[in-house]
Amino acid sequence: MRTATIKRKTKETAIEVTVDLDGTGVSNIATGIGFFDHMLDLLARHSRIDMTVKAVGDLHIDYHHTTEDVGIALGQAVKQALGNMAGITRYAGIHLPMDETLTRVVIDISGRPTLVFKAEFPRDKIGEFDTELVREWFNAFAMNAGVTLHVETLYGENSHHIAESCFKGLARVLRAAVAIDPAAAGEVPSTKGQLGG
Repeated sequence: MRTATIKRKTKETAIEVTVDLDGTGVSNIATGIGFFDHMLDLLARHSRIDMTVKAVGDLHIDYHHTTEDVGIALGQAVKQALGNMAGITRYAGIHLPMDETLTRVVIDISGRPTLVFKAEFPRDKIGEFDTELVREWFNAFAMNAGVTLHVETLYGENSHHIAESCFKGLARVLRAAVAIDPAAAGEVPSTKGQLGG
């Protein structure tokens, strides 16, 4: 089974994340940050990755440490669950609409972490959540999952819609890229014979 559990504890946060890449999208999310919980719920639902995220952080300071550290732990969990990546589809891309917003998300589960993130938010906050933390989360996730990830909002006017389109886009490309390709089951999808390094 392609599952993993990651525990991360620092002076700023205590986090436990469990993923099942072959799940149905069941989630149990509790970070103490309402909007962030919403984004992780829809990430699980639309990727069909079962996901449990429990985080206790220094929210009295701000949401930065908790958001970033959840990205780190979730990225590590996905990477661990992928194992040697034999048989995965590897590449995926989508244009994801969210009302007036359109975001393009493309992934390569390459083992070479890279993030290109191009999204401008009209507002500094969505509720109490700083919009700059959307990029921080994506960066932490990509670097720790070992994926090449391109996220670009082509247009949009509503900050909530922009953030949601980014997370839903990631969900859909993860769903496709981690899927086992029946025509290449057992094969590592690389001419090198391995991914990363």
